[in-house]
Amino acid sequence: MVVWRPDPTFYPSPRLAMQAPPERLAYVATINPNGDGRPDAMSVVDVDPRSPTYGQVVGRTELPYPGDELHHFGWNACSSALCPYAPHPHVERRYLVVPGLRSSRIYILDTKLDPRNPRIVKVIEPQEVAQRAGYSRPHTVHCGPDGIYLSALGNPEGDGPGGIFILDHDTFEVLGRWEVDRGPQFLAYDFWWHLGYDVMITSEWGTPRMVENGVDLNALLNSRYGHHIHVWDLRRRRHVQALDLGPEHQMVLELRPAHDPTKAYGFAGVVLSLKDLSASIWLWHRTNGTWDVQKVIEIPAEPADPDRLPPALKDFKAVPPLVTDIALSLDDRFLYVSCWGTGELRQYDVSDPFRPKLTGTVQLGGIVRRAPHPKDPKRPLNGGPQMVEVSRDGRRVYVTNSLYIPWDPIFYPDGIRGWMVKLDADPQGGLKADRDFFVDFGDYRPHQVRLEGGDASSDSYCYP
Repeated sequence: MVVWRPDPTFYPSPRLAMQAPPERLAYVATINPNGDGRPDAMSVVDVDPRSPTYGQVVGRTELPYPGDELHHFGWNACSSALCPYAPHPHVERRYLVVPGLRSSRIYILDTKLDPRNPRIVKVIEPQEVAQRAGYSRPHTVHCGPDGIYLSALGNPEGDGPGGIFILDHDTFEVLGRWEVDRGPQFLAYDFWWHLGYDVMITSEWGTPRMVENGVDLNALLNSRYGHHIHVWDLRRRRHVQALDLGPEHQMVLELRPAHDPTKAYGFAGVVLSLKDLSASIWLWHRTNGTWDVQKVIEIPAEPADPDRLPPALKDFKAVPPLVTDIALSLDDRFLYVSCWGTGELRQYDVSDPFRPKLTGTVQLGGIVRRAPHPKDPKRPLNGGPQMVEVSRDGRRVYVTNSLYIPWDPIFYPDGIRGWMVKLDADPQGGLKADRDFFVDFGDYRPHQVRLEGGDASSDSYCYP
């Protein structure tokens, strides 16, 4: 008798997922910024400290077309397949769903047969996304209980609205637009959900036209970048509530809801305040049946000598922190905050989400600081902690240093040499860089990291 069993990398709860075996491989989106015809690639990094190739690129899958600009990506299936209403409980975590943010092309990579050399098995052309969903510039990927969800920044012409669309779990065909009633939502960026409350949360950046040629200063100074969080009815696919952070707070990017499905709160990172160049972390939460939001962390800009600043910042005489990514450990205890401008990764204890406590920092790179890695303390680093990913047990934190090709030279005009580092996290709080782990990608730039078997931002859970 054939017995169907769920994928062994699926866990019903975040508590059980923290007991999973350590990851051995990391998949890293690497982008060619040079415009010389070489394509982007999915790089595979050995993260097993027992391996002789620890901290080295051990595999690389080049894409067939140049100019995709890989950015975020995700797994086809994850622990959400164990939810009681999931229609596909026997899917497996096998395929990486990899969009090109510039090209709107989506690649499906099979990691099962040779995990170190993923194989492209399907290419979804931008025309299919446009014709079936009306969207372009796919961004975030989440494996949902009933399909593969992707956000998109806008329409094929480069304007809004952006939104969410769905891929079929089995065929990867574009099923269509997710929203039935979008209400006032127009800008899009990240999304995630509270499965225990049937609620989706979305954030706002800008339309493709507002971001693809660098920062639109007119839009920025007139507060036209995103400053809302949107709350949705996940089952009915309808807009419920818009939470306004205030027009001075520009670019509400990454969203990290509590992993415990009984908790109705989460964190959002805001890149910039027009008032003083500070960055901030906001907490959304559900109280008495309605949703509210409040600032819980503010990170100030650092004063700097104008001669050491890029042209765009000289008049301000300060370095903005530029919080561009955040990550939440699976036990909902530690929040990691990337400050790409000042070159710092911060760790906060958010056991009390309304009163975060700073528990650790590591400095790497930075617009002015250029802090070196301990493996080569005489080499100043450019770029800064940007994309951050946390292992399921919360003990290892992986960081890369590139933001977005059109925006990188505004803040790092001398160019970015791509790197990836690993930080060791103390279970009681505190961070330090692993001096034996420094991956140099040369003139390619790394962005998002996904860990073999899952990580702290890949899976969703239906049980506490």
